[in-house]
Amino acid sequence: MSLFAARYAHAFADVVASASLDSAIVDRQLSDFLAAWDESPALREVFADPSVPAVQKVAVLDSMNRTLNLLPQVRNLYAVLIDHSRITAVHEVVAEYRSESRRRMGISQAEIVTARELNSSDKSALLAHVAELAHGQVEAAFRLDPAILGGVVVRIGSTVYDGSVLGRVERLKDVLMNS
Repeated sequence: MSLFAARYAHAFADVVASASLDSAIVDRQLSDFLAAWDESPALREVFADPSVPAVQKVAVLDSMNRTLNLLPQVRNLYAVLIDHSRITAVHEVVAEYRSESRRRMGISQAEIVTARELNSSDKSALLAHVAELAHGQVEAAFRLDPAILGGVVVRIGSTVYDGSVLGRVERLKDVLMNS
């Protein structure tokens, strides 16, 4: 994460909150622009070209907006990124905004690694426990890794809870080596 992306994302999150915008609509519109961005190498080339004046780039954005029907605040985010020659980092800014938005709603991101596929009741019980660890709501991504042998490894932000068999063996090995 770059510092400038975080600054734009935090400022945009402030705008969304102060205008009481529907976050689902904002998120959909961000995705719509990113889809157009990803599908068009020519668009990316125009926006990245330093010889094209920002005024012309904003005119291209406004032309796109006739189809996308972006909220004024979303359109202005892109215009500001263009004006400050940061539009090529649009994916990073949007990802940071989404993280900031989840944080403001009290939703933590978690990665849950297991050695085997979990059934729905096991997933539900594990998610409830992870929500307790995170002190709030959790959006979890599950991943399989047979190398952990059994148990579970949970990462919430920069905190890792290692309840895997491999982790226990490694900790036991460290204790035995140090005694």
